[in-house]
Amino acid sequence: MKHALVACILFLACAPPTEDAGFEVTEASIVELQAAMLEGRITSAQLVDLYLDRIRAYDRAGPALNTIIRLNPRARTQADSLDAERAVGTVRGPLHGIPVLIKDNYDISWMPTTGSSLALAGLQPPDDAFQVARLRAAGVVILGKTNLHELAAGITTISSLGGQTRNPYDPARNPGGSSGGTGAAVAASFAAVGWGTDTCGSIRIPSAVHNLFGLRPTKGLSSIDGILPLSHSQDTGGPLARTVTDLAIALDATVGMDSADSATVILEGREVPVFRDALDAGALEGARIGALDIDEGSAGSVVRVIRGALEEMEGLGATVVDVSLPDGVLSNTGLIDFDFKFDLADYLAGIPDAPVTSLGEIIEAGLHHEALDRTFRRRNAREERDTPELAETLERRRALTAAVTDLMDREDLDALAYPTMRQETALIGAAPAGATCSLSAHSGLPALSIPAGFTESGLPVGLELLGRALDDARLVGLAFAFESAAPKRRAPLRTPPLVGGAPPPPVPIAFKAGAVATGSNAAGRAVRRGTAIASVEMEVDLPRGLLSYRIAFLGAEPADVYGSVLRRVAEDGEGVVVVRLGGPGEVESAGSVELSPRVLADLMEGRLELVLAGRDGVWHRELGPEM
Repeated sequence: MKHALVACILFLACAPPTEDAGFEVTEASIVELQAAMLEGRITSAQLVDLYLDRIRAYDRAGPALNTIIRLNPRARTQADSLDAERAVGTVRGPLHGIPVLIKDNYDISWMPTTGSSLALAGLQPPDDAFQVARLRAAGVVILGKTNLHELAAGITTISSLGGQTRNPYDPARNPGGSSGGTGAAVAASFAAVGWGTDTCGSIRIPSAVHNLFGLRPTKGLSSIDGILPLSHSQDTGGPLARTVTDLAIALDATVGMDSADSATVILEGREVPVFRDALDAGALEGARIGALDIDEGSAGSVVRVIRGALEEMEGLGATVVDVSLPDGVLSNTGLIDFDFKFDLADYLAGIPDAPVTSLGEIIEAGLHHEALDRTFRRRNAREERDTPELAETLERRRALTAAVTDLMDREDLDALAYPTMRQETALIGAAPAGATCSLSAHSGLPALSIPAGFTESGLPVGLELLGRALDDARLVGLAFAFESAAPKRRAPLRTPPLVGGAPPPPVPIAFKAGAVATGSNAAGRAVRRGTAIASVEMEVDLPRGLLSYRIAFLGAEPADVYGSVLRRVAEDGEGVVVVRLGGPGEVESAGSVELSPRVLADLMEGRLELVLAGRDGVWHRELGPEM
């Protein structure tokens, strides 16, 4: 049976690309997908194939994002079954037939739950997690399970089983965590929406660095039953999405009371919020938002984006006031170190034939990534859960929640606002910095990360909105109003739409005006005062972010040539060199160069020019994709 499962997984990963179904899934919303199925333009099974094509093209190849731990061997069969239901008039709801991805710390009864740890690679839960069961009842198709920071214990998404996930906006940078696999996959349109968990930022941080929406719900609004635990006191689960409407649809399917999760007792006697009902384009009118220590510890590039987003909110009718919390109120309020070792042992005890039974056995087996070794050993050294230190921490948490609520009451605030990450996402291998996850995670209050814009480097920035307990729908409404008026979503250039089920060919780059090549290739002649001075060929491979070029000065001697560069075109007419292509004496230069996110965007959006410099002067011409 195990061999059959592996064979099926390999088949899904290696099958030849499907024929183009005439429907583009890149950036497609749940609403758009559902409309296409309703109108008979596409089936769920075809959607599965189209998303698998994208996974095949970009997860191990191209930018090599490495987001998927395991594909679902039943995905196509499940999609066929849902298509059959639709054919006889049964549509379960807005998620019927929609392909989704699930972080690999959610239990699925026919797939292992590994936490991306090699030590748990064969751990097979007996049933579905509460949220998975709700999703299956809603009619989703689970495409597969995504990589996470091993056992959810970090924010760079590296693990012994899954390796390092990469960020589609810049594969040299980390994707946040611990739900980095889900974040990168949703940003790259490997599925319509994906599920993650958030113990301290693990939904919000990947959302921020992938230009997505992600809510850490009020603790107890969503069940954590069947989620491999990091800390039962802080764990929450929920979706990451490209639009607020998709987020609302996904939340409506998975929030609610569960007898297996005592935290959900907060919903007893209350109506469960309906998030789609909160989607009000006028929600910011009259809202009061407290800008919480925006500048403190934040990079200037991030502050500029956050302040700009808040100004846009003011333009939509909100009042923004600067506020602060008392010094030290967040100190010593975390519970992960108290819970992890004991919660993990309790979870493993409920899994028949679990390969290990404790964190200590994982350490002893040596099957965890070295990046986690120090953390695992420190947490395993804790001998007791219930200690005076724990009691003091719980009291500090109550004081924190009270302080936040008091601030919001005094200032009559609908939400607090601050950067989800105060620094740009770090390069892979460097220590991440600037997370603000603790305020929500340690108070139990809801917080939603929303796309605020991009830094000068071309990297996404998230603005976090924190609200009162069970005011989650209000936050979603505010985000919807902002998105409706000032959408910030921008698809990563490194994962473009496929062509015939495969990555597109390199894009020719041509002169925008003046000396343009004849024919359909990228060759051109640089003309100065009617005289051809150079032959130019350029093309860019988007998945690899690679610019290839050949520049030949015509009739020139080496002493006549000073260099060739790409220069950014500034709005004020001034410019700056961003890429060197050739140097002094290089009559002919050729090669390839990987472009940064900003330079790649500049090239594709016509903000670069080719500059040729020599003894006779400087020639320049604006560039852009050949249409």
